[in-house]
Amino acid sequence: MAIRKIIGKSSINSSYAYLIEKKREGHEFTEDEVRNIVDSILDDEMPDYQLAALIMAIFFKDMSAQETAVFADEMIVNGEILDLSPITRPKVAKYSTGGVGDKTSMILAAVGAACGVVIPGMTSADEDFVVSLQDKLSSIPNFKNVLSLGDFFKQLDKVGCAICAHDSKISPVDDKIYKMRQSTATIPSLPLITASVLSKKFAVGADGLVVDVKWGNGSFIRDLEQAKQLARTITRVARVMKHRCVALVTDMNQPLGNCVGMGLEVMEALDFLRGGGTDDMKELVLKLGMEILRLAGVAGSTLSAKQSVERVIENGDAYKKFLEMVKAQGGSAPWLEDPSKYPMPKHQRKLPAPKRGYVHNINAGMIARAVQILSTTKSGKIDPYVGVTDIKKVGTQVKQGEPLLMINYNDESNLDSAIDYLRNAYRLAPRRPNAPIVVVERVA
Repeated sequence: MAIRKIIGKSSINSSYAYLIEKKREGHEFTEDEVRNIVDSILDDEMPDYQLAALIMAIFFKDMSAQETAVFADEMIVNGEILDLSPITRPKVAKYSTGGVGDKTSMILAAVGAACGVVIPGMTSADEDFVVSLQDKLSSIPNFKNVLSLGDFFKQLDKVGCAICAHDSKISPVDDKIYKMRQSTATIPSLPLITASVLSKKFAVGADGLVVDVKWGNGSFIRDLEQAKQLARTITRVARVMKHRCVALVTDMNQPLGNCVGMGLEVMEALDFLRGGGTDDMKELVLKLGMEILRLAGVAGSTLSAKQSVERVIENGDAYKKFLEMVKAQGGSAPWLEDPSKYPMPKHQRKLPAPKRGYVHNINAGMIARAVQILSTTKSGKIDPYVGVTDIKKVGTQVKQGEPLLMINYNDESNLDSAIDYLRNAYRLAPRRPNAPIVVVERVA
């Protein structure tokens, strides 16, 4: 294992006003100008007001694939780079734009590793939507979300997968840019999302990348065409950077799976790895898993990739790999192997359907917000074991009074507020709607 740190100063120091004006007019930066920008941001030489103006200009005028690739490369080399070449197995990372009830990253880390693919799972804030993957894994007592780069390498070598928080030494300039994007309402900038994703995933040694771009009311991307454009941008720029990348655009207009909640989602991931799971989860895990195996070269065809994913789930290898990963990161809880020992909340209450009909629409974002409210106790602490289960999905027929979902809680202080969100999340109609398409488009 080797960690390289390469920082090179640009010989060209164009004025920041000139660079802002150039992008404002829709012109393309040269490689030296990109280097100057990245160096200046990293060294805090560019004033915040000019960085804000530059990011806003990029937001409105975009960057070409070549510009974005140079930007991502510069972000990589101006930080530490994890060399995974001593590990001879193929290395493929997975990235998701984040969605309500999404447990696929946990599941696919285990599935990939069980199939002989190393899955370096270092995640950051831009992969979250309301409830983060790290929050979910933190529901496992003693689970270490923070790993040194050395420990990260050792676990990948031994176990084949690791999921931890992003190391600030990897692509450090991205942290500065991301904070400014938050402050300037430019989070949806496609080139900056792309440079951020690719710099962080390739800096930790991934050879290839599988991307899940979610769109809908349970994602920060609400527009389908924007999601498709992001998928195309990421794959195109990855090719310019000489990396393999496949993206799937997936529906996030209802929660994925059967539940939403930190510990409950870990439980659902475990249930899936034991052979359970809802139809939408099965379809998405299978298709993303097949892309990982094909990109890694361990499956020569779509059929063999499908069979491999199904095999490691059916024979329990993926489940064992998940437990191995959790144990390697210090996690320990009896409910990981015995679901009956999960610390279920003291109270359970149904959300009754107000009338007879079909579930026509679900606002997944409202459900996530309700769970966030339920999780916050009167003292301000977070209860990781509460949430909603038994979610009726779009197209399901319900009778008046039948539960649309079950609310599992301990603290009643915020219950009414959470219920208001949950009631407003559901829309019923007399006719059955068309079933949502889980995978909308594949981009390679």
